[in-house]
Amino acid sequence: MRVPNNRVATRRSAAVAARTTLTSLTATVGTAGLAAAHANPGLLAEVDQHAAGVRDSLDGDRRPLTVAALAGYVEGLRDAAAEYGWTPPAEPVDWSAPDWTLTRLLAVCLLARGLDPRHLA
Repeated sequence: MRVPNNRVATRRSAAVAARTTLTSLTATVGTAGLAAAHANPGLLAEVDQHAAGVRDSLDGDRRPLTVAALAGYVEGLRDAAAEYGWTPPAEPVDWSAPDWTLTRLLAVCLLARGLDPRHLA
């Protein structure tokens, strides 16, 4: 059975959107945040705990994490945080005392780094 062309394009577009979400998050939060976490054992421990929470939320112990699952989690987290008044930082983040949402987003970046790099290209 063949998949109609319109479904293939939609699936491909969704995959591109998911990769774009994680790539953008890595650029805005992940690169500097993970560097700060590797220099600060306390922050790294917090990020690891958040990563375990994200993995639990996505059933990551029973099925492999995917780009789509992580991107969906990021979008949901951002939407929920925005409902409570959270806004992404306009300036570079002070990683010595990040808020819960930024720490959670950083945890997603850590998990995304563990995915097959071909899925993020």
